[in-house]
Amino acid sequence: MNEAQTAAIKISGIIDRFIYHNQENGYAVCVVTIEQKQSITAAGILPHTTTGQEVELFGYWVMHKKFGRQFSISQCIQKTPSSVTGLKKYLGSGLIKGIGKSYAEKLVDHFGEKILQVIEEHPRRLQEVAGIGEKRAELITQSFLEHKEVAHIMVFLQGYGISPAYAAKIYKQYRGRTIDILKENPYRLADEVWGIGFKLADEIALKLGFQKDTPKRICAGIIYVLQLQAQSGHSYTTREELVAKSTELLESTTDTVTASLEDLLIQERIKQIIFHDNHYCVLMTHYNAERCVAQKLRDLLHYQHVTPADSANIYSKLLIQNPGEIALNEDQQRGIMTIFQQKVTVITGGPGTGKTTLIRKLLSILEEEKISYKLAAPTGRAAKRITEQTGRFATTLHRLLEIDPQTFSFVHNESNALKLRMLIVDESSMIDIFLANSLLKALPMHASVVFLGDIDQLPSVGPGNFLADCLASKTIARIRLTHIFRQAQNSLITLNAHRIITGQPPIKSSPETRNDFIFINEADPENLFNQITHCYKTYFKTYGITQENSVILTPMNRGIAGNFTLNHNLQEFLNGAPGKSVSQGNTTFKVQDRVMQIRNNYEKLVFNGDCGTIEDIDHQEETVTVIFGDKQIPYGFDELHELILAYSMTIHKSQGSEYDAVIIPLFMQHYMLLARNLLYTAITRAKKLCIIIGQPKAVHCALAQARKTQRVTFLTHYIDGTL
Repeated sequence: MNEAQTAAIKISGIIDRFIYHNQENGYAVCVVTIEQKQSITAAGILPHTTTGQEVELFGYWVMHKKFGRQFSISQCIQKTPSSVTGLKKYLGSGLIKGIGKSYAEKLVDHFGEKILQVIEEHPRRLQEVAGIGEKRAELITQSFLEHKEVAHIMVFLQGYGISPAYAAKIYKQYRGRTIDILKENPYRLADEVWGIGFKLADEIALKLGFQKDTPKRICAGIIYVLQLQAQSGHSYTTREELVAKSTELLESTTDTVTASLEDLLIQERIKQIIFHDNHYCVLMTHYNAERCVAQKLRDLLHYQHVTPADSANIYSKLLIQNPGEIALNEDQQRGIMTIFQQKVTVITGGPGTGKTTLIRKLLSILEEEKISYKLAAPTGRAAKRITEQTGRFATTLHRLLEIDPQTFSFVHNESNALKLRMLIVDESSMIDIFLANSLLKALPMHASVVFLGDIDQLPSVGPGNFLADCLASKTIARIRLTHIFRQAQNSLITLNAHRIITGQPPIKSSPETRNDFIFINEADPENLFNQITHCYKTYFKTYGITQENSVILTPMNRGIAGNFTLNHNLQEFLNGAPGKSVSQGNTTFKVQDRVMQIRNNYEKLVFNGDCGTIEDIDHQEETVTVIFGDKQIPYGFDELHELILAYSMTIHKSQGSEYDAVIIPLFMQHYMLLARNLLYTAITRAKKLCIIIGQPKAVHCALAQARKTQRVTFLTHYIDGTL
């Protein structure tokens, strides 16, 4: 109960130490030293504070059932530390980069109570202290000034209920302009600050005094609805649905939303088209991307094609079976002949149908004929896999196009085309409409392009349905590989993948096949993790599989059988030994953890879906070093929101990769997402062993759902000129 809650009490003191501090929401429990060296326990929101910080706390006394009497903080005002003791604690807290406890002692001993003034006004004097050179002095000053500016902005943002984690993201984007921008148009946050969507921006705007019917809010809400549709893969939404969903979201009227929609159409932020008497709305960026992709494909198809090699000569090479090569069937031969005769070719086929064999033969012919080519895939894992399968170097599409670190745009484009005669892209089902646009812009008109992929897999994470739309086109040459080769038939993984995509249940055994597919019947999701650990201890040992070459693939993130819970439990199981660690939100990262990048970072040249391992955590420099392949990439503690644990991942995130062993939890709690292509994609990630743990009913539920809602795109019509 409160001892006094009629008026806030003010207490001044120095934060001595933190008992608990949640960096995500700023909630902390700390010990504060007040007058005459008395100590009290205080709890509440303390954004961007550290030990040694002088503070004025406003609040009231409460009696905690477990911890006794403590001060409940309603407001915290930070003050600049002035005492020698406070300065040493403040500077030694790690808040200011370049200063640890040792340098804090030296700096305060040398400069006394004027140390902060020296840092801010005379930074070169810091070099008077032994061990501090020019670079460290610059780092200290820059970090101190940034912290001072952040503290001011944090106080402003705290007043509007913005958590420290989001406040840090906002500050990083706008720096000293933060307050002015928020007062002018807080809805910019939704478009310009990664991780902050419309709902949070709206919450901030309403607290800042913006009215619910202000046009800025209505327009931002309409854009947000289209963005939500794009997150589900749809490029377009019917006008009727857009107005209805926006009206519900904004708690507005149809007339108000319609008026703002008209404004957005006039501003050309949204495009409206008519198809079969229906009006469809699309974000202008998505519309332009689809139109540009279609136009470039049409331009390529109509460009005078000079066959890079003699057709008769190519066909004769197809009939020659070199040592170590597998003989091509008719579909594979037809595929290669089509590639040499057409400017754009799409080749699709499931596991064991010979896509890799076709690529190997194609590359050997290109090399014999001295035709320049590039081999690429959407992700690093997919590129590595095709390199291993073909023995030729493959790169990611982002690295092929190259990133300009100054502009964060691609170096290769319509003004600086790639230098090649043929581009071969594997795992093309992963390509969204924006990446397709960037790739085709960089393709010279004299070149040919081949898109290979499995049309039955999940479509791209991003908007659009590029491979399927190209395959549906009547204009683009396409080849379907359907024959399962004998050596692939020896695998239950391959057989069951083809059964699943046609709606047939998987089988547990088959004559003359490897026993590489296991189903563990488990009715209770609570027992899932025990089953997983059993698999690690038994099946993995039997099959000679290491945990580094295995993964858990789950349909969704949340729930006891979801990605978040599984990663937490797997971290304890596989990397539970004490060691260096750092927390970000609800996740604790440790050295040797497997992690995944969840957004494209053009500055670091690390991209969404890239997986790595944490090599080191440095609390003094506030950095985490992650190994991605052969690269060491440093992350500041304030950048850790770009990483997640990757012992387990969603099936969507696994596209383009292969693992020796895959474990797939499948329960009815996943029913909203269950579909054939989801289960098919998961199973085809396994090379040596696939284990499904779950309920037979969930498997049948997936089989019954041929495909989730078809994505709304018009790329096929644009390519074929029917729209």
